[in-house]
Amino acid sequence: MSAPTEHPTALTQAAAHWHALQREGDLAPAQQRAFMDWLLTSPEHLREYLAISQVAGALGDALRTMPIDLDALLATPAPTSAGNNVVALPLRRATPPTPASPRPRRRLPGMAVAAALLLALGIGTPLLWPQTTHYVAAHGAPRQFTLSDHSVVHLNADSELSVRMSLFGRRVELERGQASFVVAADRRPFAVHAGGLQVTDIGTTFDVSLLREQARIAVSEGRVQVRGDGGRGRLLADLAAGKVAQVDYRDQRVQLREEDAASMTAWWHGRIVFRDEPLRDVADRFNRSNALRLQISDEAGALRLTGNLRGDDVASLRAFLDQQPTLQTLQRADGIHVRMREPEGAVKKNSSN
Repeated sequence: MSAPTEHPTALTQAAAHWHALQREGDLAPAQQRAFMDWLLTSPEHLREYLAISQVAGALGDALRTMPIDLDALLATPAPTSAGNNVVALPLRRATPPTPASPRPRRRLPGMAVAAALLLALGIGTPLLWPQTTHYVAAHGAPRQFTLSDHSVVHLNADSELSVRMSLFGRRVELERGQASFVVAADRRPFAVHAGGLQVTDIGTTFDVSLLREQARIAVSEGRVQVRGDGGRGRLLADLAAGKVAQVDYRDQRVQLREEDAASMTAWWHGRIVFRDEPLRDVADRFNRSNALRLQISDEAGALRLTGNLRGDDVASLRAFLDQQPTLQTLQRADGIHVRMREPEGAVKKNSSN
């Protein structure tokens, strides 16, 4: 079954509409004011309009330098089957020179010309409506890979995401687990969707992790913006380097704190750094990488701990937990069970019965 197609968003369509009107020229004063109002409504409007202009300009230059008969090209029927999606480019017929005469300018929207050229070259479908690429990191096997835009993704073990690239956007869906993104410079926005949130990159390196009750976003370089309701909601956080936001799934309540970049990326190198974090979340991070799993009781799971350990060193982790005065560990066939230590009086009373 083929992946669903990605159609242009309303913002992309609006930007293409205004770009076409500007190319045609002769906008009425009221239209020009409406255009400026639209352009200044949001930085996203400006970014999308500039992207449309850049692509249309580049393709216009390509059209002018290629010996293509544009009228014949636009009249060519679209391919009818997936196996024959390449259309031969009709060359301009050589004609004897004639005296220069005014020729009406063909007023086609820039995006119509762009789409026609892309389809003629046989690349329109993968660029404008690309298929989604799916990535999975198995238990105990984190992985690193490079996307088609040269962005680098670190995907933690027991994690899964999908990437969809289009002509006007780069969209990532983090379905479970944890991933870090070293985003390559590109005119297209880079957005990560996770836990009902949209994390938009502004030239940066950042980490997104889906915990049990919260989504955690950490920025080690640059800036990101976090919005609720899949990107349609309000701005929840504007994070600079060294900032961490934890956003509750239920009410999208945000907790902000600071953290050094080395701690944020320590898991790339096999270490687990946790600072005042619930034991249940710490256990989940260790369980991604080890066959011997931590089994945490409900009472012990809420205990907040700070530490820095190797992710594959379960023995050191157990020793660390045994040092906590309120915790008790017991190794069984199904893993290491961790619970709250019983008070001394209760132990003596039980032993006397």
